[in-house]
Amino acid sequence: MKTIGLIGGMSWESTATYYRLINEAVRARRGGLASADILLHSLDFSLVVDLQKADRWTDAGILLGTSGAGLARAGADCVLICTNTMHLVSEPVARMAGVPLIDIIDETAKALKTDGRRKPLLMATRYTMEHGFYAERMAAHGIHVEVPDAADRTTVHDVIFEELCRGVIRPSSRATFEAIVEKARGTGADSVILGCTEISLLVSPDGLALPGYDSTAIHAAAAVDFALGPQVVAPKGDVQAA
Repeated sequence: MKTIGLIGGMSWESTATYYRLINEAVRARRGGLASADILLHSLDFSLVVDLQKADRWTDAGILLGTSGAGLARAGADCVLICTNTMHLVSEPVARMAGVPLIDIIDETAKALKTDGRRKPLLMATRYTMEHGFYAERMAAHGIHVEVPDAADRTTVHDVIFEELCRGVIRPSSRATFEAIVEKARGTGADSVILGCTEISLLVSPDGLALPGYDSTAIHAAAAVDFALGPQVVAPKGDVQAA
């Protein structure tokens, strides 16, 4: 088993989900008491948020890149940035880490393409929805990302930072997110990306008006495939490790 390096803490609420999903998948595939070989560096999210608000993305890249390099020195065979927004600085992080970076955008794009989705609604932080890096990366995969209107983008962003990152789950916010997805279905979206790692704490990808793609679950599954090798379907339908 290869060692998975997690750059986490952004927020720790969703990093805990990564830890659970990765270990559950390893146990399911290995059986018994098997668990994942994980190294985690949990950053102080308040420092990262300050850099985001100040538009200091170069400094943010150095902060996360230093984390990735430390994980690699400690023995990580790969690194994951456990948040969508900070993939804005994925290039310097990968360069500084010096080991493979499993990219949440690329992995989510693969899942969408496998299912023939080409026009997903992206629900995420304001930085991810508005900065342009996410849409550009998806466009390179032939996927045209839609985002909510300005008012709904503000709502989604505020719920993420003021509620989900603080461990607050409100049924009223769940209903609001579901209504935003329903609105997008009416304007031609063919799916929805839960493009912030905390959103799955609020809504299930299977309970929305459009087919949902949980970027956290997709990212975690890719890490397990890296660590154990991808799963393949045997001729009789049995799932085996490659």
